[in-house]
Amino acid sequence: MTRLRRPRWIGLAAVAALVAAILVSTEYRPADAPSADQAQAFDPARYGADTYQSKVVPAIRQSAVPLPELFAALSADKEAAGRRYGHRDGTGPWSFAVTGEGVAGRTTGSLMLVTGTGLPAATRVSLQVGPAINGTALRDAAGFITFGQFLNQVQYADAATALNNQMRGSVLADLEPAELTGQKITFTGAFRFVTPSVITITPIEIGRAQ
Repeated sequence: MTRLRRPRWIGLAAVAALVAAILVSTEYRPADAPSADQAQAFDPARYGADTYQSKVVPAIRQSAVPLPELFAALSADKEAAGRRYGHRDGTGPWSFAVTGEGVAGRTTGSLMLVTGTGLPAATRVSLQVGPAINGTALRDAAGFITFGQFLNQVQYADAATALNNQMRGSVLADLEPAELTGQKITFTGAFRFVTPSVITITPIEIGRAQ
């Protein structure tokens, strides 16, 4: 009796379907991604306490660029300046660590105006002095914190907020912005570059210039 032979392409198709099913059901995560247990147990307050002073502050101090130098580079070529001095996770705006000096001005809301920074008069430079601290500049400018380290976007955002909270407790707790008005100050911090007309810096240090 002659046995019917199944066409070879049917077997190949079955193998391909099996491989595709395996790929679809397999989750790929970066090597530094948290385990499921670690991710579910994420504690923003603990993350901020463990990360801000010991890691974020040294990283920003080490990579901080004088503000006039950085602004000149951004004005010449934003992308080149970003690659040289900045950090970003993905394709969003670049974030930068910066240091500078100027004259403390009036505080409106949570922002203290700083003049005499060496930037064009059309550029408004402000420091976030609370009580509200917004944005992700500290997280993003540090350079070592990426989305892949977290389970989802909520945890990634919570990490940024936790770092802002740590900064507020460390830098701003005893700061009286009104007492600095008219005085020359120094600052180190981070900002996310969106437009050359507004530079809003989240500080890790604010001091009186010597």
